Amino acid sequence: MIPGIYVHIPFCLSKCAYCDFYSVTSTKKIPHFIESILKEMEMYRGIFNRFDTLYLGGGTPSLLDSAQLAEIIDGIRKCFPLSSDTEITIEVNPGDLNRKAAESLFETGINRISIGVQSFDEHILSFLGRRHSSIDAISAIEDVQNAGFGNIGLDLIYGVPGQDLESWMNTLRKALSFRPEHLSCYQLTLEPSTPLGRKYKAGEIDPPDEDLLYEFFIKTSELLEASGYTHYEVSNFARDPEFMSRHNRKYWDHTPYLGLGPAAHSFSGNRRWWNHRCVDRYIEEVNKKMPPIEKSEILTLKQLRLEALYLGLRTKMGINLQDFSERYSFDLLDKKNVVLGRLREEGLITILDNHIYPTRRGLAISDSLSLI
Repeated sequence: MIPGIYVHIPFCLSKCAYCDFYSVTSTKKIPHFIESILKEMEMYRGIFNRFDTLYLGGGTPSLLDSAQLAEIIDGIRKCFPLSSDTEITIEVNPGDLNRKAAESLFETGINRISIGVQSFDEHILSFLGRRHSSIDAISAIEDVQNAGFGNIGLDLIYGVPGQDLESWMNTLRKALSFRPEHLSCYQLTLEPSTPLGRKYKAGEIDPPDEDLLYEFFIKTSELLEASGYTHYEVSNFARDPEFMSRHNRKYWDHTPYLGLGPAAHSFSGNRRWWNHRCVDRYIEEVNKKMPPIEKSEILTLKQLRLEALYLGLRTKMGINLQDFSERYSFDLLDKKNVVLGRLREEGLITILDNHIYPTRRGLAISDSLSLI
């Protein structure tokens, strides 16, 4: 189990109406943030033996110029031993990219790029508060392909109020026309603290009902798998196994990971900790040579087991029953035999070669499956 590193870059030019991730809309603190994150790296030097993934997320990491990104990546390399085949991912907004910018990203050593397209429908983009157009998205995809990236992912959103199935399928077909190596198709979540969440609470918008959301999910899976993609996690599809997100898979099987930056989470063994959700507080604590940790928790074996059950049933890899029993001291077949039998009869799981695998229908209701 080789750990991964996540760097949270908490800057955006504007906040999308649905986004609940921590970010600020002023970029003035970027130089101070970079100084601080280099110092935070030093605090963890020598604690982890080796890493094989680095993920630059946000926020909008593509707001940083290539020199600033290179400074962060070089700092990582100096502080932590990285595997020769380390997967280095960056999230980008299509509005920040052109051919020159894409080439500069490639030159930093980044080898995987995740483009926040969300939709090719102008109405949907406007509703979500995105600052790019469909033309920007198309141009960005072409630019990163021409810049030499061979591992490109597109992020898309469905289940938007007012969105019909035809509009969504058109977005999927447009995405497929570029043959990206990876697709992430997320159902819109209306978080209470976001502008869209508040509109929903006030009764101003009406999201699709459960039946339509289920149809969105099933049609997405059917189309993408028919197009040669593996539906390897509830929201994720890869054109080949090598293009499955190595970094994200660490979150799903309790592999350790180190989070750097404001609001970043870390996990190792049975301990989880997270940094202050405030750029100013983060910078202040780091400058005092204090770990900028807001809180930590020690997970019990039962909590780890429930997480492993929840996360495992969201993936095509499912749950290895022998590994689960050895790791969490719980025999699922023995303790949950009746429930598992019913789920199998309902076509929600298969049990084969000492594994539990969710079916496509099972993935569609994976949150409910984990309640076994």
